[in-house]
Amino acid sequence: MEVGEIRTIGGVRPQNFDVVYRPDGVRFAFDAKTLNDVESVRKNWQNMVNDLATEATTIHSRFPYAIVAFLVAIPSPCLLLAQRTAMIETLERLARRVSVNDPVYQAEAICLVLWDPANGSILPDIPEPSSPLRIEAFSSQVETPYVNRYKGLPPHTA
Repeated sequence: MEVGEIRTIGGVRPQNFDVVYRPDGVRFAFDAKTLNDVESVRKNWQNMVNDLATEATTIHSRFPYAIVAFLVAIPSPCLLLAQRTAMIETLERLARRVSVNDPVYQAEAICLVLWDPANGSILPDIPEPSSPLRIEAFSSQVETPYVNRYKGLPPHTA
C-alpha cells in the first residue's frame, strides 16, 4: 500500500491518488476531495465531479478490475440546499460501478461527508440513511468488490 501523492499512470493521463495498492497493477485507488468554503463549492463542485469521473476513467480504462474510491468532505454551512441535492444525486450516479463491465467513469465507492466546523462532527442525517454515499457504507463498498475480484489471487492466496 502506498500513501501520499501517488502518481498513477492510467488510460487517460497521469493522476495522483492519496492511496494506491498495486501489487501487480492498480487494484485499489483512493482520493479525498474537499471544498472548503461557500465560494469554492459554488465555483468548483461541478469541476470536482468531472475530476472524479476522469480519475475513475483513468484507472478503469487501463485496470478494469481496480477498485476506485473517493471521499468528498465539505463543511455543512458551505453547501446550500439546492447544491446539496444536485451534488448528492450526481455523486450517487457516479457511485454505481459494481461489475467490471459497468462504465469506466463510475467509482465502486464514494462517500460524502458533511461536517460541522463548530465541533467537527459529521452530520448524521445527510446524505439520507439509504444513500450509498453514507460513510458507514464506504468500507463494505470497497471490500465487497475487492474480495469478489481478487480473493485467492496473490498475495491473498490461502
